[in-house]
Amino acid sequence: MPLNLIKTYPQLLEIAHMNEYQRNQSLQGVFNRDFVDNANLKFKDKQIRPTKQDGEPPMQTLFRHLTTREDKDGKGKKLGSRSFEMARSVRLHWIKHHINELKKDNVEVFSYEDRIDRKDVIRTYIYDIDQEYVIILEPQRSGTDYYLLTAYHLNEPGGKKQIEKKRKKKLDEVY
Repeated sequence: MPLNLIKTYPQLLEIAHMNEYQRNQSLQGVFNRDFVDNANLKFKDKQIRPTKQDGEPPMQTLFRHLTTREDKDGKGKKLGSRSFEMARSVRLHWIKHHINELKKDNVEVFSYEDRIDRKDVIRTYIYDIDQEYVIILEPQRSGTDYYLLTAYHLNEPGGKKQIEKKRKKKLDEVY
């Protein structure tokens, strides 16, 4: 839907009334504008790149991570599949706004050493405190670029508590 291409932060995209095909077309249009057709997307003078995953084009992986969430069973165990998430999708255009650092107040940028698959991995968080929204970047080994991993609204139980815990134990510098 072309109307979504003119939406700005903090407005939400209008996709709830659309069927799956229309919704995907609209979200893909916003994604293409902000990421695919934007070769100069940088955060703190570092180029933003999609993560690479075997067997899937990097931009498709990124789109999937920005519009879906991991499925879990009743005990919270990951099932290995992903499902559409409205809360992420209606905020898709917020990512570029935050990466371009257009919002200055009540946004905290910090790095934290996460434990991922039994490895310590430094990740950089852009946390919009007012909107309870998080963008996660991972510095590339070269130190010159970032991988954009995901972004989401803190609407899950314990989500805000988890990000606040990371904020308290943040690293001294932003990577």
